[in-house]
Amino acid sequence: MFLSIIFFVLVTHVGSVKPGELKPKNIFLLAGQSNMAGRGGIYNDTKTNLLKWDGKVPPQCTPTPNILTLSLNKTWEIAREPLHKEIDNLKTCGVGPGMPFSNQILAKRPNFGVIGLVPCAVGGTKIERWQKGTNLYNQLVDRARAARQSSGGNIRALLWYQGESDCDERDSRLYKGRLEKFFNNVRHDLDSPELPILMIVVSTGEGKFLRSVRDAQLNINLKNVVRVDSMGSTYLVGDLHLDTKSAVRIGQKLADNFLYNFLH
Repeated sequence: MFLSIIFFVLVTHVGSVKPGELKPKNIFLLAGQSNMAGRGGIYNDTKTNLLKWDGKVPPQCTPTPNILTLSLNKTWEIAREPLHKEIDNLKTCGVGPGMPFSNQILAKRPNFGVIGLVPCAVGGTKIERWQKGTNLYNQLVDRARAARQSSGGNIRALLWYQGESDCDERDSRLYKGRLEKFFNNVRHDLDSPELPILMIVVSTGEGKFLRSVRDAQLNINLKNVVRVDSMGSTYLVGDLHLDTKSAVRIGQKLADNFLYNFLH
């Protein structure tokens, strides 16, 4: 009963905060493909043969006025799962790493300040589609600039989870050069040459060259790029998408690595 009252008060408080009342001090960019967009809790509805989200929000993804998200129309709103439903709108989105990442930071650093998440991930996208001049690249940079300008906050890091779609022979061979170029271009265009990048090293892929993509990610030689290995994760049917448990785990690992490497 007591817990129910607490939950009711929390939800009521979250719902009572109007857009524009809070602005984030700390901005994090979320980019990549489906595992960053979030597929935790997605299942196939056998009646309709459509993918649906089960609607289950783990405690580590609880909404709070201290975690905001930049909506599609570039206004700040309280962040809720599925975080990428407006951006990755052609796919069914579920739980991803963004919310557990944010809640973990606030749990360990209560005075960190309001967090602003900028969802930009789109499922099924190769690294080639993130090169400078592409729609995805332009959207990422545009939303990042809008987030910074509208809040007056600082972009603290780019969270990057991508590579599963590049596990064929040709793309895996070109992956390292394309990834380094992407990171360098984002830093340049955001006037942040040492922008921290937290990169998840993929552990599953569409093709036979997963090891080549992993090797490319593990051998990136750029300053302030921290790797978080997803090896050991558990997946939904098909072995491509993280389940809710592993999405939470990856989000928390990202937070721990950010705090350890960039917030001593």
